[in-house]
Amino acid sequence: MSAAPPADRLDPAHWAAGHLPAEVAGWAARPDTLAPGSPAKVGVLDLAFAVRGGRTELVERYQKTPLQIMRPLWIDPARPDAAHVYLMSTGGGIAQADRYRIDVRCGPGTRVHLTTQAATKVFRMEQDYARQSVELTAAEGAYLEYLPDPLIPFRDSRFHQRTTVTAAPGSTVVLGETLTAGRLARGERHAYRVLATDLRIARPDGTLLAVDALRLAPGAGRGPAVFAGRDHLATLFAVSDLRPAGEIADTLHRALDGRGLLYGVSTLPEDSGAWLRLLEDSPVRTAAALDAAWRAVRLLLTGRPAPDLRKT
Repeated sequence: MSAAPPADRLDPAHWAAGHLPAEVAGWAARPDTLAPGSPAKVGVLDLAFAVRGGRTELVERYQKTPLQIMRPLWIDPARPDAAHVYLMSTGGGIAQADRYRIDVRCGPGTRVHLTTQAATKVFRMEQDYARQSVELTAAEGAYLEYLPDPLIPFRDSRFHQRTTVTAAPGSTVVLGETLTAGRLARGERHAYRVLATDLRIARPDGTLLAVDALRLAPGAGRGPAVFAGRDHLATLFAVSDLRPAGEIADTLHRALDGRGLLYGVSTLPEDSGAWLRLLEDSPVRTAAALDAAWRAVRLLLTGRPAPDLRKT
């Protein structure tokens, strides 16, 4: 298992840890509403999984509203030992001065699928900014999937998301992310102030496998071009040594070939896996493409099909 959780998860040193991009830090201000650290402004979720009695069990849980989960579900007929967990927010979205932190520790041999209840909405902001940190740790033999629904930045929002993955040799981590250009039904296309994301994937000894940083600041004339005129940007990383990196990359490519999408696939260093990035206008086609890629890589790595994870 990974390092023990901190003694005080509500200490600002825990939920405010890590580098804050200058593009976001420049918006820092004490709001005239609830300030950072106030009740309901700090969401903390700390989960640990271990194999118990032949299946993956949630053995540690700490949650502070607005972040929470319901009990794990074992809903995969092909892998009844795998735990499926839905991450939830009681606030309906992320507001100014919100600070969220999610920690997930997967012990040896565990099988965990994490997703969100719905899309993550980042609400309009008048002061300050919002931030979410996600720390994922997979021990040897663990199989972790983290596939949240899309992130939607509203007009004038300022948001930073930091995702850190520590994948031990012999583990598998499949990580997906979808960003939209904004609340498109309201005509809010790149109307946010700042959208910044940082992803770091490494071995426990610090060996880097992937670093991906995105900085979008439309008002400053920076960033939206990475969407190439499309409305959705989706990414999927598959870190695993269950199959050669080239074979994982070929599988991702075949899953999207012929769909008329703008996408690219590449291998990761150290023969540690592969990743893809795609651009698309239709949210339905984007979701279907990411789902197809996930299902293809799941079948390749485990020899078993992915379950139906319909959300109502």
